[in-house]
Amino acid sequence: MPIELKIPEAGESITEVQIGQWRVAEGEYVKIDDVVVEIETDKAAMELPAPVSGTLTKILKTEGAEAAVGDLIGLMEEGGDPPAKSVEAPEPPKSAEEPRVMPSAKRVLEQAGVAPEKVEGTGPGGRILKEDAVKAAKVEPPPPPPPPPVASTTAGREEEVVPMTPMRKVIAKNLVAAQQNMALLTTFNEADLSAVIELRRLYKDAFLKEHGVKLGFMSFFVKAAVEALQAVPAVNARVDGTHIVYRKYQDIGIAVGGGRGLVVPILRDADTLTFADIERAIGDFAVRAKNNKISLKELQGGTFTISNGGIYGSMLSTPIVNPPQSGILGIHAIQDRPAAVDGQVVVRPMMYLALTYDHRVVDGREAVTFLKRIKDLIESPERIWLKV
Repeated sequence: MPIELKIPEAGESITEVQIGQWRVAEGEYVKIDDVVVEIETDKAAMELPAPVSGTLTKILKTEGAEAAVGDLIGLMEEGGDPPAKSVEAPEPPKSAEEPRVMPSAKRVLEQAGVAPEKVEGTGPGGRILKEDAVKAAKVEPPPPPPPPPVASTTAGREEEVVPMTPMRKVIAKNLVAAQQNMALLTTFNEADLSAVIELRRLYKDAFLKEHGVKLGFMSFFVKAAVEALQAVPAVNARVDGTHIVYRKYQDIGIAVGGGRGLVVPILRDADTLTFADIERAIGDFAVRAKNNKISLKELQGGTFTISNGGIYGSMLSTPIVNPPQSGILGIHAIQDRPAAVDGQVVVRPMMYLALTYDHRVVDGREAVTFLKRIKDLIESPERIWLKV
């Protein structure tokens, strides 16, 4: 009996994936748990292992094809012996009864995840026609894809047309959905970073020697966010239908640039982490994100997100909430600006802060209170340790 290879669950809100490289060709033997095919999602790449030891008999979705969670993408036969090293691997088996599928029918079957072997062909010689595929899939015929845009080749005005990556397509879809389905509003404040900068100056060498990692700015904002989320729990909540779910834990997403785009790995139970724990985790995320080594598990969940546009030079922005979260903190570049202190105009290292929130869950008063709490903790970081 054939063993079906299907797209596994890939995390919250992920329903579509793209087939990557097949590591095994049709007819090749593969051991259990060895990688059969790579799968790309909007967040990361994942690998589908062989559920049994045996032969890959059929590839139903080729590299570059789109698929949904649960789609059938290949078939295996369990058992058999691995090819001997001293001889060449046998040619892939050819089935005399392998159904002949018309190209239009093949596309319908691939989109529906239906194996050709399960379809009765009504065409000449048993060929599977498009109407056979539509009937088997029980779906309406898919509309023809729009023609791709034509690149301009006019001298001096050249254009290059490339398809969106799976990650970029889903990012676009999610951002539009967030704008359409949530009542997003952004409130702003600013913080004087003098105290944090002075603490880093005084203790950066001792911190590095003791913990083996540099003391950065992000750990201060993570700790401040934890305190603010505990003080204003609505920002840590989410909407579930007609209910509001209040989370009594803080899993903080940290937006980092990756090889395939922006990813948001999660600092689990951030309230229990030390400054050194946070700095080590963020450094590890940054390295692995560039090499596309962040696992899907590390990207799932999260109750709140921090996005640091300042590392790219951003002075001010309105970040978009990552559903189903209800808030995101945007931090920005530190700039020397004039500030009024004790009736005097002085130059201080200032940073603009932005909180975008879902107004269905978070009232304006709560949003302003939350952001003011962040400001107070950053300007007087000793309050983080004193819990005041």
